Amino acid sequence: MKGIVCNRIGEFQYREDLPEPQLLDGEAIIRIKRIGICGTDLHAFRGNQPFFTYPRILGHELSGVIEKVGVNDEGLKVGDTVCVIPYIHCGECWSCLRGKTNCCRSMKVIGVHLDGGMRERISVPISHLMRTEGLSLDQAALIEPLAIGTHGVKRANVTSKDTVLVIGAGPIGLGIMVCAKAMGATLIAMDTNADRLAFCKDWAKVDHTIQVGEELSDLSALTGGEFPSIVLDATGNQESMTNAFHMVAHGGTLVYVGLIQGEISFRDSEFHKRELTLMGSRNATKDDFNEVMKRISDGGLDVEPYITHRCRFEELIREFQGWMHPSAKVIKAMVEL
Repeated sequence: MKGIVCNRIGEFQYREDLPEPQLLDGEAIIRIKRIGICGTDLHAFRGNQPFFTYPRILGHELSGVIEKVGVNDEGLKVGDTVCVIPYIHCGECWSCLRGKTNCCRSMKVIGVHLDGGMRERISVPISHLMRTEGLSLDQAALIEPLAIGTHGVKRANVTSKDTVLVIGAGPIGLGIMVCAKAMGATLIAMDTNADRLAFCKDWAKVDHTIQVGEELSDLSALTGGEFPSIVLDATGNQESMTNAFHMVAHGGTLVYVGLIQGEISFRDSEFHKRELTLMGSRNATKDDFNEVMKRISDGGLDVEPYITHRCRFEELIREFQGWMHPSAKVIKAMVEL
């Protein structure tokens, strides 16, 4: 079958001889129809994605149609449109047994640790499929990145009483924003890119935007000198993640949603005097997926403006390099099969 393999840093290979997936017990064969391109894919191609080895078939924001499936308790059948929950957990470690399957000790993510969906068909555990009846293929593929934002907001326990700063207006940051706004929070978006900030205003309905440069003085002015009660950093940028410590209110919460390969350091006196709560947020749970799917189904979340670029699968290698440049102004690229 056809597929695209990332052989090494900076090198994709289009192939037509990939082996067909085998239908194993408890799994289903999915014909992939949509692949959302994520920051993880870009970082993997550049060689700065943690937890990554080559060669690898990328692609974890996936929707498709079931081609083969056995009898199952989920009621899934051939022809069903589904999205993929790409986080394969063990079900036996401490975190899994307590419902935190998103940070399983032995986590294997499709498209990162395991070969992903940049191919015609893939075998996926039935437990990691969600029927998306009533949603378009585009909508179904976008549940995963939006669920990551939803999980971060739930980690932070955002309420209508909070002033929330989201640093980074990429796809994950935007997902955080729309979820935090749904909680009724006062929302501030921060980014280096003025066009992205304008999109935050238009699509995520943020209350304020700050372009990086005079962020501390601007934040102080917007919050009466108190600073935001919750800060979520979705940049995956070491400098930003370090500086975020100075942007949180005393008694507030800082959540890292983006991740890097390096170390983050902070001054202990600054951390202690504010009595900060510091959190990591990884992946998402099935509940997060269900929450996003319901909001899309109910009409509370219009994802079409979120997709700014699109191509056919055969065009992906040619288009991918251009999408990495800021001048392309990509928010979310979608690949069609």
